[in-house]
Amino acid sequence: MKGYSLKSIQSSVIKYARVLSNVLNVDVEIVDSKLNRIAGTGTFREKINENILAEGNVYKYVIENGTHQIIENPGEHPLCKKCVNYGHCSEYLELSTPIKLNNQIIGVIGLVCFNPKQRKVLLEKMDSHLQFLYQIADFIATKVYEYMENERNKVLITSLKKVIDDIDKGIIMIDDNNRIYDINNSAVKQLNLKDRHIYENIRIIPKHEFMMGKEEYTVQIGDKEYDLLGTLISLPLDGSYYSKILIFNQIKKLKSDAYTLTYANQFIRTDAILGSSKSIMMLKKRIKKIATSRSTVLITGESGTGKELIARTIHSEGDRKDKPFVAINCGAIPGTLLESELFGYVKGAFSGANPNGRVGKFELANEGIIFLDEIGDMPLNFQVKILRVLQENKIVRIGSNKSIDLDVRVIAATNKDLRELIKQNKFREDLYYRLNVIPIHIPPLRERRVDIEVIMKEKIRNYNMLYDKHITSIDAKAQEILIDYPWPGNVRELENTLEYMINMAEDQEVLTSELIPDNIYHYKDNQMKEEYKLDNIRPIKVIEKEYIQKTLDYYGWDTKGKRAAANKLGIGIATLYRKLNSYDI
Repeated sequence: MKGYSLKSIQSSVIKYARVLSNVLNVDVEIVDSKLNRIAGTGTFREKINENILAEGNVYKYVIENGTHQIIENPGEHPLCKKCVNYGHCSEYLELSTPIKLNNQIIGVIGLVCFNPKQRKVLLEKMDSHLQFLYQIADFIATKVYEYMENERNKVLITSLKKVIDDIDKGIIMIDDNNRIYDINNSAVKQLNLKDRHIYENIRIIPKHEFMMGKEEYTVQIGDKEYDLLGTLISLPLDGSYYSKILIFNQIKKLKSDAYTLTYANQFIRTDAILGSSKSIMMLKKRIKKIATSRSTVLITGESGTGKELIARTIHSEGDRKDKPFVAINCGAIPGTLLESELFGYVKGAFSGANPNGRVGKFELANEGIIFLDEIGDMPLNFQVKILRVLQENKIVRIGSNKSIDLDVRVIAATNKDLRELIKQNKFREDLYYRLNVIPIHIPPLRERRVDIEVIMKEKIRNYNMLYDKHITSIDAKAQEILIDYPWPGNVRELENTLEYMINMAEDQEVLTSELIPDNIYHYKDNQMKEEYKLDNIRPIKVIEKEYIQKTLDYYGWDTKGKRAAANKLGIGIATLYRKLNSYDI
């Protein structure tokens, strides 16, 4: 039978054959189910490992029928007719018994007499000899079963070890003397261990704090100490090489994995900040200058100017680019939940909390950058807690009494006037100064109209790929309308407008003014109507100043741009410079 082999325990089978031969004083041979001689004594001793198919008809019958056979007249018995020794057999008697395992015949034990004395001894006590033979057959079958079980266990253990080595969690098996018995690849990698740490003492100290359904442990191996999150399983000692198994993840790795699953790393260089205006070029230079600093940054600007883009660019250009960037909108989360969102909580911290606990955003961002968007909307009573975190570089999870050290760079952003909020007692002055170490202001799109064309070209290219369109350009009239529009929603509004126009373009290759949304298309006419109202009349100098500024914003404030602006305004370059001086612009 496949899977059960007498050959695998041949040495034991040979011993059983010798025992039978010594006790019964007869020759013994034991064959497997394919009639290969596994063991033999006397005449058969030198013929072990031979196949006896040509002369083993009796054994073949026993294997096929599963019953013992007594051949008192070898060479003449009907079963012997096909044997090569039929008619001239040297045997006097043959007793054969099947070896059964799980209702399968895996071999035969044969007792063979070669003289009258041996024959007489067997015949006189045939029943007792037959019972003894059955016992030996059972012993051999049991031995095969034990061997096969051990082999299966070895394969299972080897396969299990391969699986254990391939899983992401660390596994340490510990013996009853609190020494490391075995360790998987993940544990070796996470804890930076070597083969020499096998059989080294290990101490596992529970912290009695739970996160994500697992307990926190301090684990000491040699002179090293680790903070781990996992499960310690106790095992019965009987028949086992180890008494405990620790299945874990290093807390640092767990946070990294949680960050990877939750936040996609978006590496954004300064090239992604579109524009060629003086203010944007200065902004890019400033980002590169402060990217590697540890100081907090406060980004201000109107809604839609791209404050998160600037924050991500600082991250990507700095020395923390390979570490987490975690963004949170402080205005989108109720004040009652903000603390648990930012600091996290342990198991059972409060009613309604996730029973497994939760890692806070500050922990996820450790060693990297946390971006606190809409910081101006943060509740006043929570601002003092953020201030404390910035000052002490530590947090404490809700429900825990253990502080966690932080190495996080904070970038905050707002579209509100924080100084005005301070006057209204809606924002802490000390937090403002703690955040505003490096201020960055993003100018609105209406103050850098020269960038609009650059942004439009890039966005059209992106939307072409996204929507499988083939827009090649914007016609002159449409471009003029879009550049003259003040874009109160800034870049975000411009993006949405272009996306709308491309969706409406059908098979057109050129975006025309007819595709522009009505509120933008008619903006100038509506504005002129407003300006011509009697109470809206303003001095000519004020209008001229604004018009000169708009023209320079469009053509650029460098020498080349001023020449183009003067030409468009219908004045000489010297006149333009004189007006700029007189208007102090």
